[in-house]
Amino acid sequence: MGLSDKLKTGTGDRWGKVVTHPFVTELGDDSLPWNKFQVYFDQDHLFLKDWSILLCLATAKAPDFDAARHTVEFLSLGLGGEEGLFQEAFRQRGMSAREIADLEYRPTTLAYSGFLRNIAYSGEFIDVVATLLAVEWPYLDWALRLAGAGKRPSNHYYQTWIDLHASVGMSDFVAWMRHTVDQASISPDHRKRLQQIFIDVLRYEFLFWEMAYRNEEWPV
Repeated sequence: MGLSDKLKTGTGDRWGKVVTHPFVTELGDDSLPWNKFQVYFDQDHLFLKDWSILLCLATAKAPDFDAARHTVEFLSLGLGGEEGLFQEAFRQRGMSAREIADLEYRPTTLAYSGFLRNIAYSGEFIDVVATLLAVEWPYLDWALRLAGAGKRPSNHYYQTWIDLHASVGMSDFVAWMRHTVDQASISPDHRKRLQQIFIDVLRYEFLFWEMAYRNEEWPV
């Protein structure tokens, strides 16, 4: 078993709770209330800014051009796919550029984004890659599960969200990150740090679903 598999196993039941959350299940069944998806969608648009920082810092810290090429290509894929869908949805909702810019971070998004920024700036290359792997791998998991089960929601955005995360580009990037983590020469203490990163990311991913599903608001 490679290190990436060990890190996944080390998250305990958190992985399963993320990839089978009611938000995911209902999205695949086409029964997810639209208002819940809109909360998620708007917050994910904000989250994408900090996700981009993570990819940019991974590129800057890459040990060679091959590694930098993989991170740049995935950044381009994300900005071309997800960001394009965001802009399409915002236009259909009649949102102005000012309204988009004024979208407010909810508590979980703000905390998760801060966590990513901290690792992006302070972590080593392998720390950033492990963080990205913990973010992207569960998405590939649930998207492939839904696609493999023949889920074809009629809602354009639900189906596109599945397609984006079950894509060949997504699969290839996750495979490259797993290989990079598996081949890393790190100390036992560093492995413990990567395991904690995996656990923390899965915690935030679960809370991100919960935020949208339960319409989290600032208490004051």
